[in-house]
Amino acid sequence: MGQWIQQLVDQFGYFGVAILMFAETVFPPLPSEVIMPLAGLRASRGALSLPGVIAAGASGAMAGNLCWYAVARMLGINRLHRLVDRHGRWLTLEWDEIERSRSWFRRHGSLFVCLGRIIPTIRSVVSIPAGLLRMPWPRFLIWSTVGTTAWTVMLAAAGYLLGQRYTAVDRYLGPISTAIIVALVLFYGWRVVTWKRRHER
Repeated sequence: MGQWIQQLVDQFGYFGVAILMFAETVFPPLPSEVIMPLAGLRASRGALSLPGVIAAGASGAMAGNLCWYAVARMLGINRLHRLVDRHGRWLTLEWDEIERSRSWFRRHGSLFVCLGRIIPTIRSVVSIPAGLLRMPWPRFLIWSTVGTTAWTVMLAAAGYLLGQRYTAVDRYLGPISTAIIVALVLFYGWRVVTWKRRHER
């Protein structure tokens, strides 16, 4: 995958970085931990500029963030209510939990969106609760941009500074992403298994 990403960046430059980061946000298995450090490496060699790489990466990721936000917002809380009523067990959600989340999100949504953008795996799905719970889009845009830009700067700067050793970024962050995915799958399984017991209470 690294070679394919490298070819796109070499062929399309900043546009290639933006498209790759857009695709990474929409399709999380495509790793930003490879895309941005590699783009940073290209900047260190003078083929691209570091500010340009950061701007392209952040712009592409934000386009993907806004797509997920728009989809979730169009789904809306009323459709979500019907889905929870019909498929609550498999969604592992109850409506009173959604109501509590709405209250929590009103108070802490900005922090959740901003910090969520710098957590591997989680960063790709932050837009969904923000859209479903109708976070005001200017606030979503501002805090998503802050978090997304911070993440992009860290990865691009790591590639710029590490040079050919840029793959060390994915070597360290990859296991963290895997651990988060495993934890989420285990948590989902626990919620499904204990659904009846919780529901009866």
